Amino acid sequence: MQDIPDLLESLRRSPKILSQFVLSIPEAKLDLRRGEGFWTVAEHYSHLADVQPMLTKRIERFMNEDNPEFVPFIPGEDKAESDTPLRMSIESALELFSCNRASQLQLLESADDIAWKKRATHPEYEEYSLYILTRHVLMHDHWHMYRMEELWLTRNTYLTRLE
Repeated sequence: MQDIPDLLESLRRSPKILSQFVLSIPEAKLDLRRGEGFWTVAEHYSHLADVQPMLTKRIERFMNEDNPEFVPFIPGEDKAESDTPLRMSIESALELFSCNRASQLQLLESADDIAWKKRATHPEYEEYSLYILTRHVLMHDHWHMYRMEELWLTRNTYLTRLE
């Protein structure tokens, strides 16, 4: 857990990286669906913005509960939900992402050693802690940014097909 300052610094940088990246993508590419089951670039950045409040609540639970128990968050799992995220405007998505990230960082920066080491139960993971969640949030940001870049630039033959 010696990398906590690095994780926090990387999380602090994600909104700017996301913003500069998304704003560089031609508007005509934002809603292009590359195949069945593929999200669009706009759906990816909308998802990143949309999940931040849920992640903030998870951080709060680590701060406030002794042994939090979580349930998996799987977009589109509920029959009433769409299989794809609702599209937000770039401006709304980036603002929501940035504001929520600031709240997350404020919480994480106030966490003590007990909070960082606190264990939780999550059916998806063999281990789950505030430390693992923090690292997961960063990796989630960058996985979706990578996927957006791939959807924007990769030729069809080389496009990763997610099953």
